[in-house]
Amino acid sequence: MNPILVEVARGDAVESAHCGALAVVDADGGLVLSLGDIERPVFPRSAVKVLQALPLVASGAADAFGLGDEELALACASHAGEPAHVATAAGVLAKAGLTADVLECGAHWPYREPVQRAMAARGQTPSALHNNCSGKHAGFVCLGCHMAGSRDRRSFVKGYIDGDHAVMREVTHALQAATGWDLSKTARGIDGCSIPTYAVPLRHLALAFARVASGVGLSPGHAAAARRLRRAAAAAPFMVGGTDRFDTRVMQRLGERVFCKVGAEGVYCAALPERGLGVAIKIDDGNNARAAEVVMAALVEAFVALDAAEAAFMRELSELRLKNWNGIEVGMLRASSALRTAAPGL
Repeated sequence: MNPILVEVARGDAVESAHCGALAVVDADGGLVLSLGDIERPVFPRSAVKVLQALPLVASGAADAFGLGDEELALACASHAGEPAHVATAAGVLAKAGLTADVLECGAHWPYREPVQRAMAARGQTPSALHNNCSGKHAGFVCLGCHMAGSRDRRSFVKGYIDGDHAVMREVTHALQAATGWDLSKTARGIDGCSIPTYAVPLRHLALAFARVASGVGLSPGHAAAARRLRRAAAAAPFMVGGTDRFDTRVMQRLGERVFCKVGAEGVYCAALPERGLGVAIKIDDGNNARAAEVVMAALVEAFVALDAAEAAFMRELSELRLKNWNGIEVGMLRASSALRTAAPGL
């Protein structure tokens, strides 16, 4: 059984707990820290969007369509569907001469409740641009348009979500090259945004993010793409998540020292460029908003050089004070003693 990584305290008593596993790996594959089963393949889902965006930059598509930092950050995002996210995704498609009807990610309401309410009050319904994956899919479309050459772009990109499509083959190749895991021999599913998702062990996911952090082990084109995507996210962190989102808040505060990205079902990954390290986390019960964020915050505390103000900021995320509807503090969500004992400096 995996160890407890996060505790939920009410008053002085532990009310519940979240078990999980984590790996911190260097770019040579050396294991710096591990807890729990890091060899079991898990679906990383949206945590690997930066890996899926590597071909967008390495192919020359990003330059061909003049994509800037905000647009490249959005390609790596699970955004909240706020107006700036929607407009940026539409702008990416416009640069390729296409519109939102080419997106094959499906539509859902924005994650941010005030945006939902404002839309409903206006009688609006969500489009594919509001999908948290619309930036990633707009990037896929741009990659496909670039690959199409002189062929009709709309016809070429149609069906790009299929694993056998030329676009998705490039994306899958990038994921396999970064992780070093044979995707042809692992479990395969369909992600929430309809593209294939492949099960990869935490050790290999952490390796991929160490390679994103350092460039070591990637092809020259993918290494340069990883560096550019990391810098884009640091320059435009709002695009990666949105208002009050963990990824956005951490990258706004720490800049290029951390690239972190949430996935679904309790998966979280990060690249720590100053240390050349990659991080991969899986919470057993699939808890993202509480448990996975606390673990990631604790690992950033452990492995990133922070000044006193930055350390206090991260400690507020790894020891999250809980309040009831009256604003009364009732408890805490905190990294477990097992995690703090295992991680250096905690």
